[in-house]
Amino acid sequence: MAKTITPLHDRVVIKRLEEKQTTSGGIIIPDTAKEKTQFGEVVSTGPGKLSSSGEVKSLSVKSGDRVIFGKYSGTEIKFDGTELLIIKEDEILGILK
Repeated sequence: MAKTITPLHDRVVIKRLEEKQTTSGGIIIPDTAKEKTQFGEVVSTGPGKLSSSGEVKSLSVKSGDRVIFGKYSGTEIKFDGTELLIIKEDEILGILK
């Protein structure tokens, strides 16, 4: 079985960041009531987007960047026991610093 994923073109593989288990008031949130977080860390990126002139334009994000993405963005996969998300770079809303 493969050990890594290298996405094609302008796609990015993201691992969702864990959300807090309690609220600011100390109330514990059960798993059934949690929404999936929209924050994640870039695991790997594709080579870039092909421009109309035939050149490959590199991506704005790189491995290790923490990003925010749309709620219903991308395709969820399970790879080597880890839940990952594959999305296009266009679906990334911002880089967290």
